[in-house]
Amino acid sequence: MEANATAKSYINVKRTITMVIVKTAYKYRAYPSKEQKSILNCQMLLSKELYNLLLQKAQQHFKDTGKTFTKYGMIKWTTEFKKENPEYNEVYSQVLQNVPDRISKAYKNFFRRVKEKRDGKKQKVGFPRFKSFVASLTYPQSGFKIEKKRIDLSKIGRVNFVNHRDIEGKVKTLSIKKTKSGEWYITITVEKKGTLPFANGKEAIGIDLGIKNYATLSDGSVLHNKYISKPERNRLKRLQKSISRKAKGSRSRYKAKQRFARYSEHISRIREDHLHKLSYNLVRSYSFIAYEELKIANMVRNHRLAKSISESSWGNFVQLLRYKAESAGCVAVGVNPQNTSKMCSGCGNIQEMPLSERTYNCIKCSMSIDRDLNASKNILKLGLNSTTEGHSGSHASGDNVRPSHMKAVVNESGTTLGVSR
Repeated sequence: MEANATAKSYINVKRTITMVIVKTAYKYRAYPSKEQKSILNCQMLLSKELYNLLLQKAQQHFKDTGKTFTKYGMIKWTTEFKKENPEYNEVYSQVLQNVPDRISKAYKNFFRRVKEKRDGKKQKVGFPRFKSFVASLTYPQSGFKIEKKRIDLSKIGRVNFVNHRDIEGKVKTLSIKKTKSGEWYITITVEKKGTLPFANGKEAIGIDLGIKNYATLSDGSVLHNKYISKPERNRLKRLQKSISRKAKGSRSRYKAKQRFARYSEHISRIREDHLHKLSYNLVRSYSFIAYEELKIANMVRNHRLAKSISESSWGNFVQLLRYKAESAGCVAVGVNPQNTSKMCSGCGNIQEMPLSERTYNCIKCSMSIDRDLNASKNILKLGLNSTTEGHSGSHASGDNVRPSHMKAVVNESGTTLGVSR
C-alpha cells in the first residue's frame, strides 16, 4: 500500500495531457509477383555492391586525408558513379541515396561505442563491415504511392499487400524487406500529432525477470514463459541437420535452408506474439512499472543458462514494455539489478543468495519469502526512489524521469517512437 501511494503521488505531479508528435510504424505482408521479386532481388544486389564500394571509399578517404567521408560526400560520389554505371539507374534515386545514410549511421554508432568503451563500458566496438547481402530497400521521401490494396513503387510496379490496418498520419518513409524464408514485408512510417496522458490511475509494480517463471511481480502475480514443445524443438534440429547433409551450393541445400528458415520464423513469431501480449496487459494494468536493466550480453557467458536466457528475449520484452507504456499513461523505469536478490525487502539486510536457494530467509528479521517475489519488491522500491529523488530512470520514450520536469522533458524531445503491429 505504501509503495502504491508513493507511485500515485509521483505520477500525479504532472497529470496534464501534452500534445506531441508521434512516430508509428505499420508493418504489412506483401506479395510481389515473380517478375517483381526478380527486380527487387536485382536492386538489392546493386544496393549491396554500392554499400561495399562506399564503405571501401570511406576507409580509403580516411587513410588519405585523416578525415571522415561525410554522408553528403558519399551522395555526391554516388551521383557521379551512376553516370559511369548506367545499370544503377534501374534503382530509384532516393533508394540509392539511402545507402550513404546507412553507412553514415554505422560510423556514428561505431564512434559512439568507442566513446562508451573509453568511459568504461564493457562492449565490442564493432567497426562497420562489408555486407554479403542487403535484404531491404528504403524510400526515404518519395517514389511510392499507397493505394487500398496495392503500393506503387517506382521502377518496381504495383505490389500487392494485405492492408489489415488503416494508416493514420502523414507518411514519411517506406521500406520493403525480404526475410530469410523468402517472405516479403512492407513497413510504413508515419508521423502524427497525438496526446499522451501521464497517468492511468492504476497501481505500481516491480518486475523480476527469470527463466523458470518469465516474470514475478511485486504483488505476487507470476507471468509464465512461452515454452516451445519438445516435438517442435526436435523438428528444428532435424531441419538443421538436413542442411548439413546437402552439398554446398546445390539446389537441395537451398531448399533445405528455406524450410529451416520458414519454421524458425514461425517459432520466433510465436514468442514475439507472447511478448506483445504480456507487455500490452502490463501497461494497461499498472501506472508505474519498475524493471531490471540487465546486462544480457554478460549473462549469456554462462554456458549452462545461455540458451534459456537467449530464448527468453528479456531485452525485446523490455523494449516492447517501454514503448507501449507511452500511450497507456504508464511510466516504465529501469533500475540497477545489483543486490536485488540479496537484499531483504523488509529490513534491507544484504546476505548471500546462491541460485539454488529459491526462498529468501532473512537472518536479521527472520522474514521468509519467495526469492523472486523479494527481488521484485526491491526493484519497485528502487524504481520509486530513483524517480522521487530525481535520479535518472528510463521513461517509456527513453528520457530521464524527473517529476518536477516531466512535462518539459516531453515538450523538448517532441517525438516519441513506437511500433504497432
